[in-house]
Amino acid sequence: MKVEIWSDVVCPFCYIGKRKFEKALGEFAHRAEVQVEWKSFELTPDFVPVPGESIHASLAKKKGVPEAEGRRMNDYMTQAAKEVGLSYQFDKAIPANTFLAHQLIHFGAQHGRQDATKERLFAAYYLEGRDLNSVDTLTNLAAEIGLDAEAARQALLAGTYAEAVRRDEYEAQQIQVRGVPFFVFDDKYAVSGAQPSEVFAQVLNTVWQEAHPKAQPAVLADGPACGPDGCD
Repeated sequence: MKVEIWSDVVCPFCYIGKRKFEKALGEFAHRAEVQVEWKSFELTPDFVPVPGESIHASLAKKKGVPEAEGRRMNDYMTQAAKEVGLSYQFDKAIPANTFLAHQLIHFGAQHGRQDATKERLFAAYYLEGRDLNSVDTLTNLAAEIGLDAEAARQALLAGTYAEAVRRDEYEAQQIQVRGVPFFVFDDKYAVSGAQPSEVFAQVLNTVWQEAHPKAQPAVLADGPACGPDGCD
């Protein structure tokens, strides 16, 4: 089964959605046969970071509201993240244009480390206050997950994966992705948003059963029951 996920590393719901999907996938009986591919999506492609500007002020400017309202929205996301075990640190977050970060995710994919790269970038942005605008920061993050830092640097400076990012974004336009995270299962079913884990579990099972109509259902829980010979 193929699951494609469009998301941005500065999308707070995307990190939360990743955790909710991972919970469902971890409990899915056929998880070893699920291939997950991260797809690029820039929430604000033309974003130009202002040195020293807080994430609260940056969000408020984008939304056209007072800075206090930007802080309130981020406080709401902090509480939502806690429900899946994430401790967002918005006061440390550095507003970023994510075009380079998405290129690094494609670089990670070429070396069998796409999910690890995605996870490292999320954590760097939301938990650690690392600057994802910086090539130095991105190459250091690549090294931290076992990738070749110098090869990563050269790929970012040369724009080696820029076209791959644009391809993902064009594909998102073609299937009318309006917001992220956006999950597509086997090119057949889509789930939009950071849905509860139960929703992802249901879709995983539905897609699997449709692809394997004669498969024996996997028993995920076993308890007292009645059979031809009586009750347990």
